[in-house]
Amino acid sequence: MRVLILCGGQGTRAYPYTRRMPKALMPVAGLPIVEQVMGIYASQGLNDFVLAVGFLKDDIVRYFRWRRMFNVECIDTGETTDTGERVRRCLDSLGDTFHATYCDGLGNVDVRALAEFHRSHGDGATVTAAPLRSQYGIVESDDAGRITKFVEKPVLHEYWINAGFFVFDASAFAGIEGENLERDILPEMSRRNRLRVHRHRGFWRSMDTHKDQQELDGLWREYAEPVSDPAAGAIAAVPGWLNKRYALARREVS
Repeated sequence: MRVLILCGGQGTRAYPYTRRMPKALMPVAGLPIVEQVMGIYASQGLNDFVLAVGFLKDDIVRYFRWRRMFNVECIDTGETTDTGERVRRCLDSLGDTFHATYCDGLGNVDVRALAEFHRSHGDGATVTAAPLRSQYGIVESDDAGRITKFVEKPVLHEYWINAGFFVFDASAFAGIEGENLERDILPEMSRRNRLRVHRHRGFWRSMDTHKDQQELDGLWREYAEPVSDPAAGAIAAVPGWLNKRYALARREVS
């Protein structure tokens, strides 16, 4: 199966980094985050990618012309197009069944198990869910109001959120209107009984802001194997022009 990665958005919450580069090229553990996402799939035998590009698309195209480790097709889906419509504009290049994800979420997700689960139920669409991590620390106390415990940003295992690793049958989109994948298309698939959930209990984090990028940079080094080029036998490095963008963005952030 091919893997669709949505990387055309403007990444406004990660500003000012995204003033100079698309969010997909923001660095995590020494590489653009989109390439770290690719590494999740490539480590499990999937190396054929479609990138739904838009905002600052020329930078992404330029990077993957230089970096030829994977089979990458970039499709211009427009600068302001919403997530669901980006998927639709790529359907002709994806085949009957395909993986899909965002460019800004990393996890030790077993995508082979995800695909097997999708094939087993036959409902047309599968979304991976991960336990919700609180943004804040939790204070526990007794009946008298005495604090008994502080828990720093706990994982709330009774609540599950969309972790953004999907498998879709192209036919599942037939007859569904709406531009947004999360607000329009997935709920309609659910109403039609065409959507199942695959629960992931391992590591998963998304990168919405510059602060998230700083935290994820260290965390991902612990959870992932380095993305390396089998042909070159070496860990990947970014080109000089992108390193200059990183340096300029870091100066603006600081």
